Amino acid sequence: MALKKPLLIGTGWLCVGLGMLGIIMPLFPTTPFLLVAVWAFSKSSPELAEKIRNHRLAGPFIRDWQDAGVIPVKAKALSLVMMAAIVGYLHFGAHAPAWITVLVAVVLAATASFIMTRPSRRPD
Repeated sequence: MALKKPLLIGTGWLCVGLGMLGIIMPLFPTTPFLLVAVWAFSKSSPELAEKIRNHRLAGPFIRDWQDAGVIPVKAKALSLVMMAAIVGYLHFGAHAPAWITVLVAVVLAATASFIMTRPSRRPD
């Protein structure tokens, strides 16, 4: 139990760093890492979690997801395009074995169905 708080804080900072890396690296996600960081900080340092939730750029997306499970339409579209690009690359670019391409396609299809069933805006 004595290690729980430092591990959560370390996880939070690692995810913040990975999220910042996602800002400058194409195809590297930002928001999922920030969501994990907020979760870890909420268990170990609520003030750090609130800093992310109140960030002027990322904050609204984080709050929308945490409070209402909202994924904006543009984020949905971008994620679907990226998933299709990954499957296309595996098949046409990397010439991956068929079973790997099919496995990745099935996992990404399940992920896409989850994303598409989330609301696109907060309920009124």
